[in-house]
Amino acid sequence: MAIQQLKAEHLYNTAQLEQLPCKSTKELAPLDEIVGQERAQKAVEFAMNIKEKGYNIYAIGHNGLGKRTMILRYLNRHQYDSSTLFDWCYVANFDDVRIPKVLKLPCGVGQRFRQDIEILMTKLVKAMPLAFDNEMYISRAERLKNQLAQKQQLELEKISKAAKEKGISLTLTQQGDYQFIAMDGEELHTEETFDALSLKEQEEFGTSIDELEVTLRDMVRQLTDWEENYSDKIKKLNDEVTLDVIAHFIKQLKVDYADYSEIKTFLTALQKDIVENAEIFLEETNEQGEIATASLDKKLPRRYKVNVLVSREGCEFPIVVEENPNYHRLFGYTETATFKGTVFTDFSLIRAGSLHKANGGVLLIDAQKVLEQPYVWDGLKRALRSRQLSLTSLEKEVTLTGAVSLDPEPIPLDVKIILFGDYRTYQLLQHYDPEFSELFRVTADFEDEMPRNDSSELHYARFISSIVHDNKMLHCDRKAIGRIVEYSSRMAGDQTKLSLHSAKIANLLRESNYVARQANSNMIRSSHVEEALNNQELRVNRLQQNVMESFINGTTLIKTDGEAVGQVNALSVLSTSDHMFGAPNRITATTSYGEGEVIDIERSVDLGGSIHSKGVMILSAYMSSVFGKTAKVPLTTTITFEQSYGGVDGDSASMAEFCAVVSAFSRQPVRQDIAITGSMNQFGESQPIGGVNEKIEGFFDVCGIKGRTPEQGVIIPRSNVHNLMLRPDVVKAVEKGEFHIWAIEHVTEAIKIFTGKEAGEASEMGSYPIDTVFGIAQAKLNSLRK
Repeated sequence: MAIQQLKAEHLYNTAQLEQLPCKSTKELAPLDEIVGQERAQKAVEFAMNIKEKGYNIYAIGHNGLGKRTMILRYLNRHQYDSSTLFDWCYVANFDDVRIPKVLKLPCGVGQRFRQDIEILMTKLVKAMPLAFDNEMYISRAERLKNQLAQKQQLELEKISKAAKEKGISLTLTQQGDYQFIAMDGEELHTEETFDALSLKEQEEFGTSIDELEVTLRDMVRQLTDWEENYSDKIKKLNDEVTLDVIAHFIKQLKVDYADYSEIKTFLTALQKDIVENAEIFLEETNEQGEIATASLDKKLPRRYKVNVLVSREGCEFPIVVEENPNYHRLFGYTETATFKGTVFTDFSLIRAGSLHKANGGVLLIDAQKVLEQPYVWDGLKRALRSRQLSLTSLEKEVTLTGAVSLDPEPIPLDVKIILFGDYRTYQLLQHYDPEFSELFRVTADFEDEMPRNDSSELHYARFISSIVHDNKMLHCDRKAIGRIVEYSSRMAGDQTKLSLHSAKIANLLRESNYVARQANSNMIRSSHVEEALNNQELRVNRLQQNVMESFINGTTLIKTDGEAVGQVNALSVLSTSDHMFGAPNRITATTSYGEGEVIDIERSVDLGGSIHSKGVMILSAYMSSVFGKTAKVPLTTTITFEQSYGGVDGDSASMAEFCAVVSAFSRQPVRQDIAITGSMNQFGESQPIGGVNEKIEGFFDVCGIKGRTPEQGVIIPRSNVHNLMLRPDVVKAVEKGEFHIWAIEHVTEAIKIFTGKEAGEASEMGSYPIDTVFGIAQAKLNSLRK
């Protein structure tokens, strides 16, 4: 095929926006979805509609593709069943306070129930003391007390009378014990008077006292029974009073929550426990209030609180984005409070994690952040496997201490996890964690680019409109939209593609909006977009300026006019983390008598990468097929990148290197006003390379530094033509005939452009016409062989 010299229309694909129905984004309907990600969107739709275990999503793609935005937009439109959403509450387990009970309630019921219980407690705190401080209760209690006192008095009088008949007095000691003492008439015997009695009288007194003490012991047992009976009656009275008070207040609650079996069960247990622990409301000290203050809570009895862990007032589909997925933020935790030097906790101090809040919906987290946090990945897998949330203290698991802690009832878990990550993290998880594939069965693979056509340009314009509307920017006119579409193609490195790195487009729009506002414009125009792009480049192109200065001051040697033997200008790309630019390199080849090997200096000094070395070996193979079919090539060839002090990799210089070698063999000078890029295979066919725009622009800039001539240009592989989205000044120079771009399919076409002579075709005997470059080189090699 003939050498193709490209025209201006081949170098840039201008956005026509033929289907755009308006003049600006003001009238253009914003896009409610992310453009170009149909594959990923279908994966998300599929996973969201599968309720079985394990259909969680791993969203793969580079940062800035709009993964999160697309998924959030889809989820906000997602149809869901509100009957699967619940409020989750923890309440006291009156049988075992270490195992709080969980209440599963319909949406919005939890907060209402908590408020009703707080109102109930507030009423009881006031009503209970009043119930025990009125005349009726006091009189009933006094009556019971008097009945007991009368019984006790009668029994004591009976024993005292029996003792008196025997000349013995029943007295009460200072220690509160009853004691029998012998009487001396109306007086008590002293030790002296008692000793003065006869032995018989003393024995009689002793016998009588022993008999009376037996009777007294029987009476004390009887009194104890009466006191216990009295206590029971008082307890019964207190229970009746308490029950009257609480039944009055709780009656309406039982009616209001009659449809909720879990609440009915709890209210019954609550009523029973309050009756049994009425003293909580009657304590004169305000210890309950002090404890509540210590835990930053209302001054109500903590035992009867309702801890609403998750409340869904509007029954909206829960979509939770967790930016900091550490253990406590994901799985919840139990707080502690300090009261009078003692650390305590209870069910009311249990706090929800992101998984609790997302239960029934979706939790979005970054895969790398999850893996960076200790214990989180294992905890997440455990929760997804068991489909329940157990609020086990991480400290207890890690430290293995025997400290007292709560063990709340687990909460059933029904959640979709969406992990965001790159390919490397995905491959690591697949390779090292066999459970990963079971728990994350759906992969949402996000594209980096999409085809560019009239329809997709319209979609892209609507995407631009959505960014403008969402961020309340100035609107873009038609040319500004077109310029952003063209920039997207440049990012994709292809005239027929559009980049889907939406973050970069959004950044460009923000900066264009800033430029437009600074210029007091009422709309973003293409000039503002251009200025924003120039500003972006200015911030990151310090290295590029330094490299170009080396051409200006002659530090880097290069010729952009004339001819030279064994010397070719190759195109290369240099890059930083946020900027890529092109700069030409001089490749030279020298020959000496030898065994036909090609010495790559870069490889010999460990500056050449493996791909570059492969490219040199391929050109060696092609060179041998051209010049060494009948006899060994009697030359050793040495090639190098001049003034290259860093690593060199890639095979995009292999055509340039071959041209330099052929020039050295044939001693035919090659043009220095032309640069070349492109790799080749063993048959000499050109192969596409990357960074073609930056490479061409780099040589164009150096030509401007060294002095322009109308014959300057570059040679590229024909397969790279669709990648061209060149700067306007390069396109204009080509249009005026001041710069040239040739597209070739074979390295021999490059030799013809460089030397002005045909490379030559071999005859059946393997010889080349003498007036061709290969023929001249073959003649020189043959003379050396002789």
